[in-house]
Amino acid sequence: MDLELRDIHKHYGTVHANRGIHMRVASGTIHGILGENGAGKSTLMKVLSGYAARTSGDIFLDGRAVDTTTPAQANRLGIGMLYQDPLDFPSLTVLDNFSLGRPNRGGGLNRRALAEELTRLCRDFDFDLEPERSLEQLTVGERQQLELLRLLSLEVKLLILDEPTTGISTPQKEKLFGALRRLAAAGMTLLLVSHKLEDIESLCHAVTVLRQGRVSGEMTAPFQLDELVNLMFGTIPAPPPRGAVASGEPVLLLHEATAGGDRAGLGNCTVSVRRGQVVGLAGLEGSGQGVFLRLAAGLAKPVRGSLTVLGTQLKPGDHHGFRDAGVVFVPTARLDEGLVGSLTIAEHCALTEPHPSFRIDWQGAANTAAQRIARFRIQGSADTPAALLSGGNQQRLLLSLMPARPRLLLLEQPTRGLDLEPARWIWAQLRALCADAATIVFSSAELDEIMAFADRVLVFYNGSLVRDLDTRDSDLDDLARAIAGK
Repeated sequence: MDLELRDIHKHYGTVHANRGIHMRVASGTIHGILGENGAGKSTLMKVLSGYAARTSGDIFLDGRAVDTTTPAQANRLGIGMLYQDPLDFPSLTVLDNFSLGRPNRGGGLNRRALAEELTRLCRDFDFDLEPERSLEQLTVGERQQLELLRLLSLEVKLLILDEPTTGISTPQKEKLFGALRRLAAAGMTLLLVSHKLEDIESLCHAVTVLRQGRVSGEMTAPFQLDELVNLMFGTIPAPPPRGAVASGEPVLLLHEATAGGDRAGLGNCTVSVRRGQVVGLAGLEGSGQGVFLRLAAGLAKPVRGSLTVLGTQLKPGDHHGFRDAGVVFVPTARLDEGLVGSLTIAEHCALTEPHPSFRIDWQGAANTAAQRIARFRIQGSADTPAALLSGGNQQRLLLSLMPARPRLLLLEQPTRGLDLEPARWIWAQLRALCADAATIVFSSAELDEIMAFADRVLVFYNGSLVRDLDTRDSDLDDLARAIAGK
């Protein structure tokens, strides 16, 4: 399916997200969409997939002008989109979610046939999704996998993928890329929205770069990566310098902690984290690092063992106790756990401020929002709902809502979906907190990020803490071997 976009404009109130976008994509090719957060990538893909109506401009499929004003209309035209944060129903089963979007021809759905189709697709992609499993038991990466298979089962002809490699393992990524190449060879058109230049380089035939809502350049393979970076950002600041590893008093202590969750849960974990340290959590998805973070945040209940924060044993569910101890948790599922999509930036700021008189100071909230927008470089206004922000700007908003002086900061994939320059900027802010005696524990699927910013790496394998690496004495190969259980 050939795609052509002509002079696409999209306004969100006073925000001009897309400014006259022109783009052509040939059938049977994989086309990359690059740009820093807020450049207009997600907005353009929402326009194409029917989740946002364009303000003006034209869309052509195989030379025919079409309208994509709703997702259902886009699906009927053969357009499907895999979002970075999957659009699904956690209370339903894997199979129920897989069946969504199918036309109702009477007589109900053939669940046995659907289960067989899901099993076949899982086998083709090397995914492990049990049809009758509850979706809320799946990780974010597994939910992305399920949504991809659902779209393929609907026989889409133009597939949009928004950061598809976020949160999946290297073997899964290789399987996915192989499948995408086969789909393109069979005539499917694929649009890959990504901030990972290595993914664009290895997979795409051509790329369009957006900057500040406009097309800043286009390129066909083989790509000049330095030129792509310049088209995206201009000059890139150097990464923040690494300081000496802190050795203050223990801030977080888990003793023989065991809990369920993820696939393997977490078993008999004993570890101490000291003041001022940056500790990375690594492992294949579902290996226990997610349970570790939720135990440390008081959001998961240990079957046995104890949790001590700043010398005080805290009980799970004691949210006031964790908050008063200075514990802050930032989840990876931004709109599921971290933000309320319908609330504005100012309203989020109001929720995080104390109100002794039980009355909200809306002018104060607006002023606070303006300050945080400026400090964290959020591309939006105080009145912008969180759901209308790009993924990167949602992450900036989440971080802006943290208290000024946290003692223990627990982060799930803090730069998930962020481009290089915004990710470095975020880490500069986090490192500044460590200099002010905060302690950071974070998980990441990006091994380069862990090695670049962590002082220590706790490696999880099959529900157990198997290695405690000092990044000064280790390299990527050491980390990769530990993750693989070697």
